[in-house]
Amino acid sequence: MKERKMKAAYLTGICKVELRDAPEPKLEKPTDVLIDVEVVGMCGSDIHYYRTGRIGEMVVQYPFIVGHEFSGRVLEVGDDVTNVKVGQRVAVDPLMWCQQCDQCRAGREHTCRNQVFLGCPGQVAGCLCERIVMPAASCFTVPDNVSPEQAALAEPFSIGIHTQRLGGEITGKRVGILGAGPIGLCTLASCKTQGVGKVYMTDLLPERVKFAKTFGADWVGNSQSQDVVAEIAKLEPLGLDVVFECAGKQETVDQGVELLAPGGKLVVVGIPEEERTSMIIANARRKEITFQNVRRQNRCVAPAVEMIASGTVQLDSMMTHHFSFDEIPQAFELVEGYKDGVIKAMINIKK
Repeated sequence: MKERKMKAAYLTGICKVELRDAPEPKLEKPTDVLIDVEVVGMCGSDIHYYRTGRIGEMVVQYPFIVGHEFSGRVLEVGDDVTNVKVGQRVAVDPLMWCQQCDQCRAGREHTCRNQVFLGCPGQVAGCLCERIVMPAASCFTVPDNVSPEQAALAEPFSIGIHTQRLGGEITGKRVGILGAGPIGLCTLASCKTQGVGKVYMTDLLPERVKFAKTFGADWVGNSQSQDVVAEIAKLEPLGLDVVFECAGKQETVDQGVELLAPGGKLVVVGIPEEERTSMIIANARRKEITFQNVRRQNRCVAPAVEMIASGTVQLDSMMTHHFSFDEIPQAFELVEGYKDGVIKAMINIKK
C-alpha cells in the first residue's frame, strides 16, 4: 500500500524553513489519538531553535519539525481511549509522560524522568504539520464557544497558570513581571484572576510596553530607556513580594533580585539561549530570597481551557498576527525579528 503523505514545515538550517511532504502518522498504541491539526501557535522556544539550532543540550538535527502549541479535531482513536471521541475538538498538552516513574507517581508529570515533548530535538517531531498522533492523556476536549485559535492558546496560558501558582499566595501582593512576551502576559492574566495587588511589568520593546498597559498591568516600564529598578523602587520602597522573570535574560534575573523585598521569591520561567545564568549571591543571600525555576506546566491545561471558555480571562488580543500554512517561513521571520509589533503569531494549518 502506498504511504500517505501530509504537509509539514521543517527547519533545514539556521533561519531556514522549508515546506515539504512527510509521512502521515498512524496509531501505534491503543491509547493513541490521531488529530487533524487546525491551529498552531508560535512559541519563543521554536524561535530559539530557528535562530540558533539549539536550546542548551537540545541540538536540532536537520531537517526537523518544531511546534508544540496547537489545537485540532480528533480523526481516530485507539481501542483503549475513553476521554475523547472522533469528531471532538481538543486542546493538547505537548508533554508525553510515562505514568510509571517516581515523578509521575508523585503528581509531577512535567518532570517525568522518561518524558518526551513535541518539537524537542532528539525526542519527537512537532506539530507544524497537518496531522499528528498524541496520547489520549494529553488531549482535552474544548466546548463549542472556544475557537481553534483560543484552544491553541490554552498551552501557553497553562504555563502562565503554573508559573503564577509557583509564586505562592499573591492575593493583594506586589508583583513584578519582567518580560511582556506571551508567557509574561499569560502570567499577568493568571495573576489578575487571583486578586493580585499591583503588577509592575517591563520589556525592551515599545510595542510590548504599550500592549502590557492595555492588558492589565498597573505600571509598565521600558528597561531599554528607563532605570526600571529605580523607578519601581520609588513606588514600592519596601520591594516586591514576587518577581516572575519571563525574558530569559541575565539582566532580568539581576533586576529581579534587586526588586525583591527580603523574603521574596524569584520565579524564573524565561528560557535563556545561554547555557549559564548567574546572580550576585550576596544580594540574594542577604535578602534570603527563594529562587524557583519553572518547568513548563503541570495539570493546568484543563483549567486553562475552562477559564478561556468561561470568559474568566480574555486572551484574544494577544493573537496579533495570523498566517496560513504556506506562510510559515514568513511567520518565523517576523517573530524572530520582533517585527510589526508581534505578540503572538498563529498558524492556521487549514488555510
